[in-house]
Amino acid sequence: MAFSDRLLAAWYAGHPALVLLRPLEFLYRQVVQRRRARFLAGEGGIYRAPLPVLVVGNITVGGTGKTPMILWMIEHCRRRGLRVGVVSRGYGAAPPQFPWRVTAEQTAMIAGDEPLLIVQRSGVPLMIDPDRGRAVQALLAAEPLDLVLSDDGLQHYRLARDLELVLVDAARGLGNRRCLPAGPLREPVERLNGVDALLFNGAESDPPGGYGFSLRPSALVNLRSGERRPLAHFPPQQALHAVAGIGNPQRFFKTLEALHWRPIAHPFADHAQYSAECLDFSPTLPLVMTEKDAVKCRAFAAADWWYLAVDAQPSAAFTAWFDDQLSRVLPPAQ
Repeated sequence: MAFSDRLLAAWYAGHPALVLLRPLEFLYRQVVQRRRARFLAGEGGIYRAPLPVLVVGNITVGGTGKTPMILWMIEHCRRRGLRVGVVSRGYGAAPPQFPWRVTAEQTAMIAGDEPLLIVQRSGVPLMIDPDRGRAVQALLAAEPLDLVLSDDGLQHYRLARDLELVLVDAARGLGNRRCLPAGPLREPVERLNGVDALLFNGAESDPPGGYGFSLRPSALVNLRSGERRPLAHFPPQQALHAVAGIGNPQRFFKTLEALHWRPIAHPFADHAQYSAECLDFSPTLPLVMTEKDAVKCRAFAAADWWYLAVDAQPSAAFTAWFDDQLSRVLPPAQ
């Protein structure tokens, strides 16, 4: 197990040795709280867009289902007739310059895996830049829009926002509730008191103070041909290799088990880069991966490589709340 994986496990198990990192945690908390205070005071060159900006982010390190939720929000807003754009840091991306407009034919090495996935699935206008305010400005110069979704960016305090939505893994929660490096929190837990909504991935019902949503498998998609097959394509007890380079690979493996398959788990680091050689497993079996991994593997995929398409399904209460918030932040129709 890699050191990062051991540290992640310790954060969520509450390992006693983490007490040794408390001094570093104290310094980290001072830095993030100072940045937050400057933002609330209107200091630090904050960019205020001329249209609503909605941040969809995390307070924890690790996956929470953010990308599927953003895809749901894109489609939901479009059904309301809204023109939506997305900005992202573009973690792992190496474009020729920033800001950079992501298009579907680019590679994940250029665009980043999550931005490329979002564009390939939805066709949404999407700009990447570590400076998200600059990304918003570039996006508005290129497209007429009604609102912008910020993929992550909860802690990017140079961009003003009209709504903050924070996603939490319902099973893992907030771990030991301590900040980096003694725990998985990017900001102190009190930060959640100031956000507009908490969404819990995997909650069967709306928990107190938040909303539940689930990730529902919808199809198997062949990496080489693009062919979509129903989940019944593989019979119950089908053995297969399972690849996941996401924040919480075990959630993906458990999803495959819930579909009554027998996955041989191959977890990789979040945003991992792949090659045909590192995915050459034995015995020879079908291989199923996440859609986020698939955008990096199509160029060398074998004929029996598939990704599991999943869709976010938020609760009815969240959908109603979100519609109310859109009506609040958007200008009245002319």
